[in-house]
Amino acid sequence: MEEVLLMDAIINPEVIPHNVTHAVLASIILIVTALIVRGSLKLVPRGLQNFLELLYETIYKLVDDNIGHRWGKTLFPFICTIFFFILLCNFMGLVPGFTAATANVNTNAAMAIPVFLATHFFGIKVHGIKYLNHFLGPIRSIAALPLMILMFFVEVIGHIARPLTLTVRLFGNMTGKHIILIVLGIISPWIIPSAILGLGVLVSVVQAFVFTLLTTLYFAGAVEEAH
Repeated sequence: MEEVLLMDAIINPEVIPHNVTHAVLASIILIVTALIVRGSLKLVPRGLQNFLELLYETIYKLVDDNIGHRWGKTLFPFICTIFFFILLCNFMGLVPGFTAATANVNTNAAMAIPVFLATHFFGIKVHGIKYLNHFLGPIRSIAALPLMILMFFVEVIGHIARPLTLTVRLFGNMTGKHIILIVLGIISPWIIPSAILGLGVLVSVVQAFVFTLLTTLYFAGAVEEAH
């Protein structure tokens, strides 16, 4: 059965969803760009290297300030990769003939779920069994046992909701932006879409940063000491 589906995908490319092909294309572009920049690094950055270093340093400072140098250095490559991937996918949605891979729930869930799993993996790795203290609230005593149990279930629900909110927030914003561009493109083919296109660039950057910021804060909460 799997062989048949694979052959169908090769013979008929339309079998593969657009979000998958565009996500793969974005990954290839990022890898090729990274190899090109790495092979032509200069002491005084210019052009593309200057732009990428600006983004790199911004995300590194965000991660280092919130997570700390010890674990921030370990988690930075994962977080930075997510940022560049989302940013590129968002920008691709502004190009005629392309759709943003992030305007699909499946693409966003494919990023949000690993963030969720990695958050708790590093929480357990850093704290061991004491990681449960993050779910029990600030009061630890026999008298406060009912409150601790209540806090545990509240925290569990909140943590389970994290990948859902990451997925839906990015999906909603990117889909809404795409719909607005299409509608205004029909109403006024030149003037209004040009202004909205500039707004679309801003939305693309902000949404990539918001996803990255929330991911950083989730990691920071997992590796910090519970109080």
